[in-house]
Amino acid sequence: MRYRNVTLFLVLAAAWGSAFMAIKAGLAPDYFGPAPVLFAAVRYDVAGVLMLGYAAYATDHPRPVGLREWAAVTVGAVLLIAGYHAFLFIGETDPAVTSAGAAVIVSLSPVMTTVFARAIIPDERLTAVGVVGLLLGLVGVVLLARPDPGNLLAGGVVAKSFVFCAVLCFSFGSVLTRWLDAGLPIETMEAYAMVGGALLMHGISLAIGESPAVAVDALTGAGSLGAIAAVGYLSLVASAAGFLIYFDLLDRLGPIEINLVSYVAPVFAAAAGFAFLGEVVDLLTAVGFLVILVGFALVKRREIRQELPALRRAVTRSRSD
Repeated sequence: MRYRNVTLFLVLAAAWGSAFMAIKAGLAPDYFGPAPVLFAAVRYDVAGVLMLGYAAYATDHPRPVGLREWAAVTVGAVLLIAGYHAFLFIGETDPAVTSAGAAVIVSLSPVMTTVFARAIIPDERLTAVGVVGLLLGLVGVVLLARPDPGNLLAGGVVAKSFVFCAVLCFSFGSVLTRWLDAGLPIETMEAYAMVGGALLMHGISLAIGESPAVAVDALTGAGSLGAIAAVGYLSLVASAAGFLIYFDLLDRLGPIEINLVSYVAPVFAAAAGFAFLGEVVDLLTAVGFLVILVGFALVKRREIRQELPALRRAVTRSRSD
């Protein structure tokens, strides 16, 4: 179908970009604000069950077997789901971390994934240009954080550092799962990682003193519609539907092109944050995003160069349809 891939790509960017706004909305003080890790756990309680059902339907390998496959699931549960989302949701509790700001920091993920890959996998090493790209990405994060040496607690620096820790968890976890090369279908991997990550976040939530009653109050109390909408949107749209689109596009576009969704998502995060929460994107956030984008182009320049012929052929085919 004409423009199918482009349409799905934009839908995915919109779903994942607006998810930052939904997280922010769900973290309102009268919703899940007092228990951000519990909020993340509830999101993946729902999404994990849905993905288990989809994995059973879509693959002939719906359950991990063997040490290597369970190791991959464990890495996914600990780093890709629990570590990433616990840090992200805690970071977004700070009013200084806007939806767009969080999305821009997360857009550093492809850069850090490449860095970890080239540090861990012997065949891949960062060149001098790649190091410059990495440094530019980190400069972009610093522009967003705007640390005050005299008061590092000001301006949401700690909260933005939590979001950056989320990026590190996701990037490192992505490389470890690639290194394990378990051969597990990605649908099964995601499903079991989501369920395991949700259970782990419930444990973390209890360990840091969050009360399960927060979830009950948020989802059943007066004015609970907003909390239900946030959980439903994150579980059904951003997680379940989003990953289904991701799986489809991964097969059609490949990992390099699908990585670009990280650089379109902040646009939708900014638009959703403005439309629903009244958030305004300032100049330094926009500059930080552009710096991170340039860093991505430098770090991934070889892969992008290799993909250009395929991109040109895809454009030619779409014009002739």
